[in-house]
Amino acid sequence: SLASTAITCFTRGLDLRKGTEDVLCPANCPLWQFYVFGDGVYASLSSICGAAIHRGVITNAGGAVRVQTLPGQENYPAVNANGIQSQVLSRWASSFSVTAGTKDTALEAVGRSVSTARPSTGKRPKKTLDKKAGNKDCKADIAFLIDGSYNIGQRRFNLQKNFVGKVAVMLGIGTEGPHVGVVQASEHPKIEFYLKNFTAAKEVLFAIKELGFRGGNSNTGKALKHTAQKFFSLENGARKGIPKIIVVFLDGWPSDDLEEAGIVAREFGVNVFIVSVAKPTTEELGMVQDIGFVDKAVCRNNGFFSYQMPTWFGTTKYVKPLVQKLCSHEQMLCSKTCYNSVNIGFLIDGSSSVGESNFRLVLEFVSNVAKAFEISDIGSKVAAVQFTYDQRTEFSFTDYVTKEKVLSAIRNIRYMSGGTATGDAISFTTRNVFGPVKDGPNKNFLVVLTDGQSYDDVRAPAAAAQKAGITVFSVGVAWAPLDDLKDMASEPRESHTFFTREFTGLEQMVPDIIRGICKDFLDSKQ
Repeated sequence: SLASTAITCFTRGLDLRKGTEDVLCPANCPLWQFYVFGDGVYASLSSICGAAIHRGVITNAGGAVRVQTLPGQENYPAVNANGIQSQVLSRWASSFSVTAGTKDTALEAVGRSVSTARPSTGKRPKKTLDKKAGNKDCKADIAFLIDGSYNIGQRRFNLQKNFVGKVAVMLGIGTEGPHVGVVQASEHPKIEFYLKNFTAAKEVLFAIKELGFRGGNSNTGKALKHTAQKFFSLENGARKGIPKIIVVFLDGWPSDDLEEAGIVAREFGVNVFIVSVAKPTTEELGMVQDIGFVDKAVCRNNGFFSYQMPTWFGTTKYVKPLVQKLCSHEQMLCSKTCYNSVNIGFLIDGSSSVGESNFRLVLEFVSNVAKAFEISDIGSKVAAVQFTYDQRTEFSFTDYVTKEKVLSAIRNIRYMSGGTATGDAISFTTRNVFGPVKDGPNKNFLVVLTDGQSYDDVRAPAAAAQKAGITVFSVGVAWAPLDDLKDMASEPRESHTFFTREFTGLEQMVPDIIRGICKDFLDSKQ
């Protein structure tokens, strides 16, 4: 006899591979958690064990069930049976039925672990699990921005849907693989479904099939900007640390301008690809606002992010090369932004001339700069050192990996009071705080805050810090001599040196420091 596959309470019909399969349901599944659609013939979205209890094939004590795959149908009814209320579904792409499994297969499976979803035959282990997990090597959260304009028309719109469907399947969508959503560009953009809505290729395919053609002008720029700003929120299913990608499909030419949208996407850390099909004809080119629109919109104008197909016919051979691009996460140059890829060390003057209340204003300034960055274990990091004649590491880059913890650590810094040895403090910070992260992926910045003349030389320690790859911003207050500040700052010195007479003036400098860090970050990437 066939050996049964032990499944979980939540395994669905669409998670199985074969036309007929013997499975073993565990005992004591929580009935209220079952999703079941239909009666007798169940939509493949349904839980198998839930359907089996609903049908009366097994009780909540579990047992052997034979699952038979059936074609999809319209109108799955809602029926209450055996403690389970099934739900209505207007149509689904495939179905299944359940009958009692044979006793000997049940016995055979009893000795094995019943609670896991692993098939136990030696032949094809772990298939059910791997299919759900998807292609773990492809790290991507992708928005397909499809062309729904009059340029493309209904017929080619359907060919475009087929192509996007093939790409979605080949990507290997799954819980741990790529996640995708679709936005349709026409007169006004419409987000058709988000990253969080589906985690199986079958469901995505079904959702793509159901998309209706909208028509209207091809306001691709408007749609691209909307997608970059709204689509990738954590609430909508974007995952931390996974590259964000928008694949723009363009049939012919855009009706609006793409340049601004491209800039917004880059600011948001989104990698834009453009797939252009059927280049604009000579007459059409006269209507294009900017002939170089592809170069303006893509993440980097290096050839990697643009893709051409001559027509929508015979596109199968174009699927794999596009998927390979979308899955090569080390090429996603736009994922790194200044907000998520920097280490910022603050070197804070704790000398007696500062005083307790001004020291609070300094900490507020540090907090407001830190707040602007995406602090996480895989994102930006913050460290702080306080100095007098001595130095004290308040916290290092690896101590806190959330923004809340960093801000609370800044608030809790105690004022030391003492002399001023800024040069020593820079050397100490370069060695002890930046030393451990110097080979890491983030760009390093040091913000030195001081209110007076240093007792030691600052020039050599600052030069050594810069040589070690640290960009230095100097922020002086009250009696800090301008020469010292300039000697510490990175080139060009004017844009890395800040000064205010009063501690209350620090607040206005916050946006300038943030902008300065971002500008240096971008310049280093060109």
